[in-house]
Amino acid sequence: MIKYPTQKKVYQSKPISTKNRGMGFETLIDQTNSYYLDKQIAVIHKKPTPVQIVKVDYPARQKARIKEAYYKTPSTTDYNGIYKGYYIDFDVKETRSKTAFPIKNIHPHQIEHLKAVHEQKGLAFILIAFKAHQTYHLLPFDKLYVYVKRSLKGRKSITYEEIIEDSYAIKESYLPAIDYLKAVDLWLNEK
Repeated sequence: MIKYPTQKKVYQSKPISTKNRGMGFETLIDQTNSYYLDKQIAVIHKKPTPVQIVKVDYPARQKARIKEAYYKTPSTTDYNGIYKGYYIDFDVKETRSKTAFPIKNIHPHQIEHLKAVHEQKGLAFILIAFKAHQTYHLLPFDKLYVYVKRSLKGRKSITYEEIIEDSYAIKESYLPAIDYLKAVDLWLNEK
């Protein structure tokens, strides 16, 4: 069982249908980041989540299993780094919906973190994969925050049409797999 500090448990060691949601997209982003690093385009890494291990089952040394662990602190976002002198901080999200991206997929502490990065003039955004459409999008924090505020009084999601209008499309390619820095360049040119 894993718990956030002073919050309800968020993971039970039984099968959950949303387990590893987004991991395919994250894998593509990891490969892309490796490409960027190898080609000296950018230095962007996945942030580790600090975990306190409490209980381990040791049936054999090679078969040790973590039975209970707690998050030391809530994680912020998935990735951070530097590109063209800009600090970059972003999260990667994936949805199977054809019509909308649920705002509940972004935790409040992640929104607060992205807001803090944005206020310090860093590049804060989320990358969204719509599996049903096989499309990828970069949604800048300032656009995301409009929808977050709207969700407090009404609609709890961002429609696919709104994503298309307010985000930067990312084309899937061979190398790198998801060249999201082209979308960052388009965003920077508009700033």
